[in-house]
Amino acid sequence: MSKPLYKVSFLNHGKVYELYARRVASGSLWGFVEVAELVFDVHDGLVVDPTEERLRAEFGDTRVLHLPMQAVLRVEEVERKGQSAIRDAVSGERVVTPFPLPAKPR
Repeated sequence: MSKPLYKVSFLNHGKVYELYARRVASGSLWGFVEVAELVFDVHDGLVVDPTEERLRAEFGDTRVLHLPMQAVLRVEEVERKGQSAIRDAVSGERVVTPFPLPAKPR
């Protein structure tokens, strides 16, 4: 039997983050939820999803994420991993990281 997989949605700086993790528990720090063993897609070569890369850059070296209880919106046990996302908290639309363009010549 494989380890359970959880989709965790939480508020962070006015945005809703959706991450996948193998372990979610009530934290040893009072009022916090521990999210550990974060799961990211493994892509070799071409970057397929810039949001996934942004989340991996922000949380890739994180062993345990301690989230304030009131910031956690939802924890779901899921069968398989979907796309991690960053959404606008008000509209619910995905926040798209613009592709960096070269500076305009003067």
